[in-house]
Amino acid sequence: MKNVISDVEEKLKAGEYKLTSRREHILKVLLENKDKHLSAEEVYYLVKQKAPDVGLATVYRTLELFLLFDIIHSIDFGDGRKRYEFCSSGSDGHHHHHLICTRCGKIIEVNEDLLENLETRVSRKHNFTVENHQLKIFGICEKCMHRA
Repeated sequence: MKNVISDVEEKLKAGEYKLTSRREHILKVLLENKDKHLSAEEVYYLVKQKAPDVGLATVYRTLELFLLFDIIHSIDFGDGRKRYEFCSSGSDGHHHHHLICTRCGKIIEVNEDLLENLETRVSRKHNFTVENHQLKIFGICEKCMHRA
């Protein structure tokens, strides 16, 4: 975690920003919850437990700053709320994909690049450089199927 914090600090310094203690608390919450897709309010609640002086506005501003520097990604799973996740340090820059249960809201990560061939075809056909993509598949999870 220390290496990631140092890397983030360097990224921010390069953009003439500082990794303040409040920003570091927010970063740590994101790192400690890498496997979750937290909303700004959830980040705020978790940060508040460790740093009661951090306000919701600070969380929102910090999340926007982290987005600007590609430290985190934001995703909307169709519920109108932005969710945030820490950027993985994958060398190809692609995100993982998500399966979203329309009954319980469970989110399952798929760590395969399911669109690589499609991306290549689209790039060639349209003379277009694809920088990234997101895939969200909506359906019913195994647990909800067995409840029905």
